[in-house]
Amino acid sequence: MADTTASFVPYSRTKDWLSNREFHIWILVLLFVGASLLLKNSLPVLKAFPTSMMLPIGDWINWFTDLLVNTVKPFFRAITWLLDHPMSWARGLLHWFPWPAFILLVALVAHFAAGWKLALFAVCSLVYMLVIGYWEESMNSLALVTISVPLAVLVGFAFGIWGYFSRTAERIIMPCLDVLQTIPAFAYLLPILVLFGFGPVVGLIASVLYSFAPMVRNTILGLRSVPSDVIESGLMSGATHSQLFWQVRIPTAKRQLLLGINQTTMASLSMVIIASIIGGTNDIGWAILTTLRKAQFGESLLTGIVIAIIAMILDRVTWGIAAREPEIPKGETWFQKYRYWVIATIAVLILAVIGNFVSALLVYPEAWVISPAGPLNDFIDWLVINFQFVINGIKQISLFYVMLPLKIGLMKTVSPYSWGFTWTEVHTMVYFAAVIAAAIFILQRFGYKLAVSFAIMALVYFTGLTEMPWPALVVILLTLAYQLGGSRLAIGTGAGLAFLLISGSWEKTMLSFYLCGLAVIVAFVGGSTLGIWGAHNKHVSRIMRPINDTLQTMPLFVILIPIVMIFKLGELTALFAIVAYAYVPAYRYSEHGMKTVSEEVIEAARAMGCTKSQLLLQVKLPLAIPNIMLGLNQTIMYAIAMLVIAALVGTTGLGQQVYIGLSKADVGIGLTAGAGMALIAIIADRLCQAAKRKFEANLSS
Repeated sequence: MADTTASFVPYSRTKDWLSNREFHIWILVLLFVGASLLLKNSLPVLKAFPTSMMLPIGDWINWFTDLLVNTVKPFFRAITWLLDHPMSWARGLLHWFPWPAFILLVALVAHFAAGWKLALFAVCSLVYMLVIGYWEESMNSLALVTISVPLAVLVGFAFGIWGYFSRTAERIIMPCLDVLQTIPAFAYLLPILVLFGFGPVVGLIASVLYSFAPMVRNTILGLRSVPSDVIESGLMSGATHSQLFWQVRIPTAKRQLLLGINQTTMASLSMVIIASIIGGTNDIGWAILTTLRKAQFGESLLTGIVIAIIAMILDRVTWGIAAREPEIPKGETWFQKYRYWVIATIAVLILAVIGNFVSALLVYPEAWVISPAGPLNDFIDWLVINFQFVINGIKQISLFYVMLPLKIGLMKTVSPYSWGFTWTEVHTMVYFAAVIAAAIFILQRFGYKLAVSFAIMALVYFTGLTEMPWPALVVILLTLAYQLGGSRLAIGTGAGLAFLLISGSWEKTMLSFYLCGLAVIVAFVGGSTLGIWGAHNKHVSRIMRPINDTLQTMPLFVILIPIVMIFKLGELTALFAIVAYAYVPAYRYSEHGMKTVSEEVIEAARAMGCTKSQLLLQVKLPLAIPNIMLGLNQTIMYAIAMLVIAALVGTTGLGQQVYIGLSKADVGIGLTAGAGMALIAIIADRLCQAAKRKFEANLSS
């Protein structure tokens, strides 16, 4: 227990920092940053990267795209023609099914997967789609999912097998998956449109590209997790190489593979609206887009809930099937073994045939449709009118005291209108005197790491992230990467930063970095706090679960609407939208980490006389840090994914560049900006992983 408590304190209270090499390096870094700030006005090269050193990467991408399209366009159009048939068949089959037969089918599958509670939830959810009048659109969206998910599973399974058998292939596949999962879908919509043409199949292709990655990762993980004794048993039984793979490894990895199918399904559903943009199909995504353009919050929310509940049903069903224990053979006949499905199939077919002869069962009558969209719109209007003073207060505090100083600096933000006074040199001297005093106190009380972090944040708050000299930021990030992960991580980080500089994306990157960084801090602190609370309070956990499910599965566009109606267009609206979407992983990983702390360790701490606060801060929290760090990693990924959507409400940065490329049909602009966002995500991911490994190593030592 003593070791655990000691390892929790990340900042030593002794003065070992006096002889610490890392501390000396950070002092040099801070001196370099200070010198860069003092010299940036006299040396323009510090303020902006020289244009003479930039490369026309966007033009190169456009040249390659034109060459590719002229060479292979007929091949991709043939793929479009082939895939159009299963899409049409899936839509036709789902529309042929009368709604009572389809509800019965889904209820039976849900009951098989997880019991009567899930079956009841599935029935209520499908009835909701009927009652609000979006059954046909829902079936069109399901048609996309029923084709895209099997395709994504097959592609992901094939690449996963390749990566499992070949380490070289894995080293190639994994970075490609990182790029596909982090680059905004809008960035690669244009080359897909050019190659495959406009129509529903293009949405299908985009969905497969985005959603097959989880299947690859889970396939490799599942096959590598097969115990060696199981393999040895198969070899001793005389299994051939193919038998060993298909009859031993695959069945043993079944649960992990099913989890991969689950995550692939969720990813496919998250692409429904984007697929509608380029597919033009009358589905739920298109219905949401239509209501969004009219700023109809009530209608958008109702249709967004449809996607959320479809995702919840599929999520619970696939998880339930994955969690089922394999049945032990009992010597039953074929009918006895599969009687549940035989009876269910007969019942569904009988109801389907009957439904095709009764018009009310085939098509839900419009007279029975009920829509509560009007009251929802009235509620938002009432909220804006009656809480205008509170809304304005939130906007003033957030913009003038937090967002603008971080963006353009404290000196440029302070004015008689915003802060009530004019900034002078005296204020600068007082500010830095206070910063130095606070840094010295933190250094002596907690250690150099927290002191250095505070000093850097104080410099950023004073000068603004977009006004910070680029060499200063490069040196800070390279030093951090080297101390967390060594020379390899530093080289990779340097390569990513070099691309942002030579491609001319640095200025836009800083605008995105400022907004995304602030959103990550708010989302991570808020989400982790709620997650720790939920881990200790069942009522909070029970309340938060459906909220988190809805926020994670609700289309990102829908999250924007009420925030736009309340706070209008601007960066504050974008910040709130990013936080609302990105806080979920912070909550879930924190709650999971706290709940998985060993009961034996907790009991030992109580036996030693730990108070509740000591138990939380010195025992549970240190042991949950690895999970919490994973939550930070995913929070960053979610925030970056939301940047493109946030560009719709007036933000500038890389997200806006993606839309410019799409509107101008300029593949180079879109892909360059998308690659920049992917690089930010990959660098942040590698830094978080390195920090997690370093903390775990310190914890075990």
